Amino acid sequence: MNRLIDIVLRRSRLVVIISLVIACVFGAGAGLVKVTYDYQAMYGENNPEFIAAKAFEETYTRLNSAMVAVAVPSGSIFSQDALRAIEELTEAGWLAPYATRVDSLTNFPHSYSQGDDLYVEPLVEDAASVTDDDLVRIEAAAGGYEELVGRLIADDGRVGALIVTFAMPDDNRDQATIEISDYLDGILAQARLDYPELSFHLTGNVPLNRSLAIAAQTDLMFLAPVAFLLIVATAGLLLKSVVCTFAVAIAALASMGVTMGMAGWLGAEFSPLSSMVPIIVMAVSVAHSIHISTAALGALGGAMAKGDAIEHSLRKNARPMLMTTVTTMVGFLSLNASDSPPFHLLGSYVAFGVGCALLFSLFLVPALYMLMPIRPRTGPGRQVAIFVTLGEFTIRHRVLLLVLASATAAALVAGIPRNELTDRWAHYFDDSYEFRRDTDFIFENLTGIDVLEYSLDAQRDGGITDLAYLEQVEEFADWFKDQPEAVHVRAFPDVMKRLNRVLHGDDPDYFVLPEDPELAAQYLLLYELSLPFGVDLNDRINSAKSATRMTVVLNSLSSRDHREIDNRAKQWLSENAPHLSSGATGATMISAYLSKRNIEAMTWSTIIAMGLISLMLMFILKSIKIGLASLVPNFIPAAMSYGLWGYLVGEMGMTASVIAVIAFGIIVDDTIHFLSKYLDARREGKSSQDAVRYVFRTVGPALWITTAVLSVGFLIFALSGFIGGRTLGLLLTLTIGIALIADFLLLPALLMFVDRSKA
Repeated sequence: MNRLIDIVLRRSRLVVIISLVIACVFGAGAGLVKVTYDYQAMYGENNPEFIAAKAFEETYTRLNSAMVAVAVPSGSIFSQDALRAIEELTEAGWLAPYATRVDSLTNFPHSYSQGDDLYVEPLVEDAASVTDDDLVRIEAAAGGYEELVGRLIADDGRVGALIVTFAMPDDNRDQATIEISDYLDGILAQARLDYPELSFHLTGNVPLNRSLAIAAQTDLMFLAPVAFLLIVATAGLLLKSVVCTFAVAIAALASMGVTMGMAGWLGAEFSPLSSMVPIIVMAVSVAHSIHISTAALGALGGAMAKGDAIEHSLRKNARPMLMTTVTTMVGFLSLNASDSPPFHLLGSYVAFGVGCALLFSLFLVPALYMLMPIRPRTGPGRQVAIFVTLGEFTIRHRVLLLVLASATAAALVAGIPRNELTDRWAHYFDDSYEFRRDTDFIFENLTGIDVLEYSLDAQRDGGITDLAYLEQVEEFADWFKDQPEAVHVRAFPDVMKRLNRVLHGDDPDYFVLPEDPELAAQYLLLYELSLPFGVDLNDRINSAKSATRMTVVLNSLSSRDHREIDNRAKQWLSENAPHLSSGATGATMISAYLSKRNIEAMTWSTIIAMGLISLMLMFILKSIKIGLASLVPNFIPAAMSYGLWGYLVGEMGMTASVIAVIAFGIIVDDTIHFLSKYLDARREGKSSQDAVRYVFRTVGPALWITTAVLSVGFLIFALSGFIGGRTLGLLLTLTIGIALIADFLLLPALLMFVDRSKA
């Protein structure tokens, strides 16, 4: 401590120069920070559902796609203009970067027979020249295909669609996403000019990637500067000192710059979840600087010389600031237990940034004060008087406060079960994003956005035409069609039944599975040879013809519902066809189990982090009962905010699973400052009541100011269009606010109850 004070007071100019040089050198790397365009960055490489999805892609086709829906304001999609628009978009889709397949209403393989010959042609050819009779024929033919209705044609016939599949390069998916998105935006812009009476809507996981990147860039480029200005303005308003506000701002910029610069130099890729790093670091830095500033201003108001006031502030705050930094770092580093890499990045870089914030607060801020004129406060100040009054109120009504706090906590915690964990990738954004509006339109008017993919094993090469296999697959598909959650089921037996009917003169009585496996194999071979280029069955059957793909489109459901219906499907399979499949795969199932696994991991991580921090507090504070008492105001606020959220909202995504860890790492700071000052007073011989009075008088204003600053910083996330970030910001703000109330009303009452000894 003496060495620190000597450096700050006697070498202030050198400290400032070195600090700013370090900030500039590291901060230069901030421009190298990357923003990922890949939603797969949410999944770890060892994620079992992600591994299963990659294996599925290797067997059938890549799951990277974009869907374009074309809607008519009234009437039917089977009009010349609408079909011509879809046909032109289909042709343009083939020219998209990395496109490998285009499935649309117009190029759908329409099959028919003449005598013993099978013909397969696009459902619509040269839409510009179709007649009214042709439109009637096309509409009637399209209605007979289960693969079309509910997938590429709306049930009411007002919307048609096409799906473009892409083979994204593994080494540069971000650049591929930009190229594809720019191309799709271009052809849709032209389509809107050519067909102003039609509406065009775009969804899929490739547009999702682009929207995620836009959300991350918006939060980094817009929310971070706004947060900085509001945080500094709030600090300045409450500190009422231009010099202190300037020093606080410089330290915050330095901490944020070094953190983001380190991320840039190390090649970190930010997503919307990890884009919160600079704002969190900035808020914590300001909180540290405020403790130094308020103590120094208070000492100056007591007629101390500037150097003595700064020394007094450092001696009073350095130890608790070090403690809070360590506990905050432990809290954030526990995010590495998450199953989602963006949370690893968030936890690691915030932990690093919090360490930087401590150093700049202890060195740069007091050194700046030594070089600049600071006006001392006169008198005790209105804030101090308010907190002295609050302290007396707490002491006088401590029993009542304990009872009321316990009852309130119990009532709010009871709301936790009301929360439903819901992770729907289309709902990661609010209505300000065109992607969200388009996806909602497609879900409401055409098809669902949650998809389960199954690979159904026939147990032998060429076995997909065996009658027993086809019957099992058909039974499984029929079971799914009876489930209320399913809106569309596409399975291989539908192809075989259609071929059987077509090759029997389109007699509807023959819309059944062929009874002869050899005949079924011949049908399939004939059909594959007749298919036009680009619309083969390679995306529905594997190369050895030993497995087929079944796709189930669901209503918009929660992650829990996705797991539940997949478990019901697994139960059906185990009872009726145990060798057929091991379960669903795809992005929907990855998200469903990622949420569950994240909650389980973060629950244990929270318990471990809380245990470690509590042990640290017991050791540092040298008091077991005080350390145990500190658990209450640190743990209860997060539980209360979860419960209140359950009453008010009742829905939260995967980000909610990390709230407790993040909140615990932050709110423990105020508790440590409170307990540190309390124990200082107790060691000086004060009673527990007088120690509480001392805490409210000395640290009460600083706790209020730091909470206000942190709340403003996190509340900025409410402006984010990314729902996960918004939920995180609102819940953290709510938790920090409840924690301050607990520190001012519950913790003093608890301390006076458990610490009644004279010394």
